[in-house]
Amino acid sequence: MKVFIPAVLLATVTSCGTAKKIAYLEDVPDSLYNNTFTTTVSTYTDPVIKPNDILQISILTLDPQANSILTAANSASFAVQSGSISASAPQSINGFMVDKEGNIELPLAGKIKVQGSTTTEAKEMIRNRIAALYRDPVVSVRYINFTITVLGEVARPSSYTVPNEKISVLDAIGMAGDLTIYGKRDNILLVRDSADKKIYARLDLNASSITQSPYFYLRQGDVLYVEPNKAKIASTDAHRSRNITLAASGISVLIILLTRL
Repeated sequence: MKVFIPAVLLATVTSCGTAKKIAYLEDVPDSLYNNTFTTTVSTYTDPVIKPNDILQISILTLDPQANSILTAANSASFAVQSGSISASAPQSINGFMVDKEGNIELPLAGKIKVQGSTTTEAKEMIRNRIAALYRDPVVSVRYINFTITVLGEVARPSSYTVPNEKISVLDAIGMAGDLTIYGKRDNILLVRDSADKKIYARLDLNASSITQSPYFYLRQGDVLYVEPNKAKIASTDAHRSRNITLAASGISVLIILLTRL
């Protein structure tokens, strides 16, 4: 009974302290049946290609033989993990890795510097190069290794390879199966590589203003970390204290038995 009462009090205190921070975007009015609530969204800019990025490049011309040469030769096979919600085995996809000088090398077209360009700009550069050899080529360029990582208090912490470049913080959390009840929603940590430095930013999922953050849209290699809230920490401490108490009680009983022998 003495153990039960403090446990109840602990659960009551921690639940009261965190109940108001469970809902996302809680500053959005809950009576919008006849009206709407609008807010601005951070301007999305296409990510630029960097060394070690892996690009899937498809080139189609009127010459079927040229198509197989342009897209298959000199490309390497890379294993990537699907970004779908259900777990799946890594898939093998052919792609071109951007070298440390920022170039890719295509058959017949040679080296093309793509570093600092978006995939749309890279597509036009490749198309112009191939157009000098073949009439009306059709080119597509996309990332193979556009990967984001979600860690901490989420249902499925993991790295996810996403099929497109435009992914928001909410999209990433959705792929990870949403935050657990113990996730701190008002203090999500984002870690981003930028040239030779790390950028750290904090995001508040409780506020609708998150859409205005310059970090609302993620970049290749971003890491999101969801910290545990006070309820999780308190429950962990309570569990540890209970184990210590039980261990101490067991040792006391053992000592008493030994002294009576």
